[in-house]
Amino acid sequence: MASFGSATKVISFLAIILLSLTNSSISESTYPTPTPWPPQFHSIMIYNTSGTLQINSLWYDYPKGRNFNIIQRQLGDHVYDLEWNNGTSFIYTLDANKKCQTLKFDVGILTPDFLHGAHYLGQRTMDGFLCNVWEKVDFIWYYEDVVTKRPVHWTFYNGMEGHLMTFEVGAVLEDAKWQAPVYCFESGEQADDSSQLNSIVDNSGPAEDLFKRKMLIQRLKEV
Repeated sequence: MASFGSATKVISFLAIILLSLTNSSISESTYPTPTPWPPQFHSIMIYNTSGTLQINSLWYDYPKGRNFNIIQRQLGDHVYDLEWNNGTSFIYTLDANKKCQTLKFDVGILTPDFLHGAHYLGQRTMDGFLCNVWEKVDFIWYYEDVVTKRPVHWTFYNGMEGHLMTFEVGAVLEDAKWQAPVYCFESGEQADDSSQLNSIVDNSGPAEDLFKRKMLIQRLKEV
């Protein structure tokens, strides 16, 4: 009888372990996943990088393979970051200085499902919204409104934080605005590292952040 009781205890213990593993598997599978980006949208964001502020007007147009960041530095100039899915980016100004430089990367713009496989971190309140939070490859932490499924905030590995102020699904920038200025094709300059990219604006400008965003895109698309 004693041996039967011991066996029963072992079986019960194994059943508890199996039930625990089953519940763990079920809970893992029911974790929320990030909502893919819509194919086209416009968003106005405020970026804060260690106290340096800028406003970013982002136009995302995946069907036409293009992404446009129009950046206003605080009390500074505008920088235009025009990205194409063939890996070409034009970084330029439209002022009298007519600065422009071309970057060439092995990857194009982010796909709508670029957060596929991200690690779920739970729910946190960010900018007054209850959000689901994910992390991917230690490069980006992404906050999405639990109710509306709209992105609210993201943080890059270098501490650069983006706060989304608007998110207009389906908004499209007219084709004429996607044309880089003619002097981008006359200079013949092409940059493939951040030191060259810094020549577009002064050394305190957002060039390093632009380059890091390109690196982020490449890292995210490699996993």
